[in-house]
Amino acid sequence: MAASEEHNSPTEAPQPAVEDEETKTFKDLGVTDVLCEACDQLGWTKPTKIQIEAIPLALQGRDIIGLAETGSGKTGAFALPILNALLETPQRLFALVLTPTRELAFQISEQFEALGSSIGVQSGKCLRGKAS
Repeated sequence: MAASEEHNSPTEAPQPAVEDEETKTFKDLGVTDVLCEACDQLGWTKPTKIQIEAIPLALQGRDIIGLAETGSGKTGAFALPILNALLETPQRLFALVLTPTRELAFQISEQFEALGSSIGVQSGKCLRGKAS
């Protein structure tokens, strides 16, 4: 979510997918009710194209490589399945997300905490190198 990666803040909703023949919801994709409510609170009313394509596969435990434009909801596409899995198998330490920049690390952390606030999710950041 660095300037070159993603512009959405935790409260800025990604742009919804273009209307398909059937409009999908986060619930339709398999996201649990508590996370669907978190999406609603963030203003994410409908999943974006990358989310529609990635979330069901990620919920099945499949590996995914996704490419999408800035502001398309990529972070939600991988954060929601991770948080969904955490709800199914609660653990103190659960996921590691690697990012190429400090800014992206902070923005992804904010999104995880915003999406997981109602279930007590906390994130930490390990940063290395000089700030520019």
